[in-house]
Parts: sequence; structure tokens; C-alpha cells
Amino acid sequence: MHSKKISDYALDTVIYVILIAMGLSTLLPFITVLSKSVSEEWAITSGKVNLFPVGFQLDTLQYVVTNHQFLHALLISALVAVAGTLASLLITAMTAYPLSKRELPGVGIIIILFVFTMMFNGGIIPNYLLIRQLDLIDNLGSLVLPALISVFNMLVIKSYFESLPPSLEESAKIDGARNYTILFRIILPLSGPVLATIGLFYAVYYWNDYFNPMLYINSTSLKPLQLYLQDIVMNADSSSFKMSAEDMMNVPAEGVRAATVIASTVPILLVYPFLQKYFIKGVLIGSVKG
Repeated sequence: MHSKKISDYALDTVIYVILIAMGLSTLLPFITVLSKSVSEEWAITSGKVNLFPVGFQLDTLQYVVTNHQFLHALLISALVAVAGTLASLLITAMTAYPLSKRELPGVGIIIILFVFTMMFNGGIIPNYLLIRQLDLIDNLGSLVLPALISVFNMLVIKSYFESLPPSLEESAKIDGARNYTILFRIILPLSGPVLATIGLFYAVYYWNDYFNPMLYINSTSLKPLQLYLQDIVMNADSSSFKMSAEDMMNVPAEGVRAATVIASTVPILLVYPFLQKYFIKGVLIGSVKG
């Protein structure tokens, strides 16, 4: 028995070491880019910057986060991410709720039709023609509408709704509550963990999406952060950053690219700690016991 415990402990140790190593390996690119963002230009161009910065300086990051174009693109991305996430959560939950009722006539066929769209879609050109016909070209609505509902996310929320005790709804119906009242006052307040998780999925998608903006946004004033980042990364010289002569002397162009990547990544990373508590909190258990 004692030897079995030792072998189990050794196996757990090996598994933890492997998982930690895999986790650290995913951080290496981020750490490298971070090091470039705070290193001198000569060190970056000569290839001396790896995991640790060379010639530490903060002028590049300061230039990026105070740049008017960056701040404007950041505002556009934040607006799209917040509005898109809230709208997507609302539509997804309202779609998942009736589909979680097995007594709904034709529910099986409706779910099959939803799943069908996960495997087949109209393609880029029909989607573009649809957005143009809706007069959403150069409109922030074109960044939200195509991703308004994810079938996968809807099925996850549907499964969670099905796991809730039927007695919750039955008691509410006895008291005269309607379906919308049950959904918004009973079901959704008990669905904090799944809504937080799916909300994070939607927020990350809207924040990182650059393909839809590339197709539908032509105006510079409406470009989100990812398009701005693409312009920065693709352009090869300092003149593309619209720097003054003084900035070109003090701020490395390659460092600007790295600093822009870091500044674009940090905001969405800061969202997770605020949602983490919903992943581990037993909202449903506590409410049922009460």
C-alpha cells in the first residue's frame, strides 16, 4: 500500500511537471515580444534580444499607449467587444432557453438545422453581399452581426439550462410567472458560471477578430485595434508610424511593433481575473439549498 502511494505521488509529480512545462512554453513568445518592446533598437535588429531585454527602456511603450491612433483603435475595439459580448449573450441565452425544453414541438429538427450551420455556410462573398445589402459597410454593426450567435456556445448554454432542476420553473409558473420572467429572473441569475465562460469566449473573439473588420471597414476612423495592429506589423519603416523626427530618433520602429502587440494583448488578459470567481462558485447549489 505504501509503495502504491509513492508511485501515485511520482506519477502526479511527472504530470504536474509536464503541464507546467507546457504552460511555460506557451508564454515564451509573449515574453520574447515583451522583451523586444522594452529593448533598444540596436539590440533588436542585431538579434540579441531573446527572453530578457537588452538596453532596458520604457520610451517605446510610453509612445504606443499615448499614441492617438492607438487609443482611438483601442476605444473602437472595446466598444465592439462590450456591445458584441452583451448582445451575443442575450441572443444566445434566449435561443438556448426554448431549445432546452424537450416538449417544444420540432425541437429536434430545429437543433439539427442549427448544427448544420456549424458545418456549412454561405461563404465570404454571400456574407459580404448580405452585409452590403443591409447597408452595414463601414458600420460597426458589421463587426457584431456576423458573430451574434455561436451555435457551439448556444449548445453549451442549452445543456446547462437542461441541468437545472425543473422544480424551479414549475414553482414559478404556479405563481403566475411567464417564460420571459422565468428566464430573466430565475434561470439567468442561476447561470452565472456558464454565462461568464461563454461571455469570455465571445469577448476574446470580438477583441481578436480582424477578418470581418478587414472585409467590412474601409474608414480609418472605424478601424479596430486588430486592424491597427496589422498595419503596424505589416509596415516596415518608421515613416509608416507617422512619427515626428524626434520620435524616430528616440523610439525604435521594431520596438513599436512589439509594444503594440503587448498593449493590444494586456486588456483582454485583465478580464479573466474578474470572471474567475464565477468558474468556481457554486451558484446553483447555494440557491437550491436556500
